[in-house]
Amino acid sequence: MAEPQETPGDCYEIRLQECIDDCWASWFEGLELTQEPEDGTCLFGKLPDQGALLGVLRKIQEIGLTLLSVRRCRGSRTSPSS
Repeated sequence: MAEPQETPGDCYEIRLQECIDDCWASWFEGLELTQEPEDGTCLFGKLPDQGALLGVLRKIQEIGLTLLSVRRCRGSRTSPSS
């Protein structure tokens, strides 16, 4: 059976090793930034398509952040740590 096609506006959870400030949220397509208890940052929010996701991932690479994981979330969550 084929993998379901991505629907516009899927939510993504992107975990970074470094702690970054909320002021970066607009640079990351408006994703919500949450500081993780074990250090690091979680970016969470809706992106319109995989092209937008790729743009965020390129920005992460451009500024030298360490990507830990990327997860597509069906539906929405109230908090990245739930």
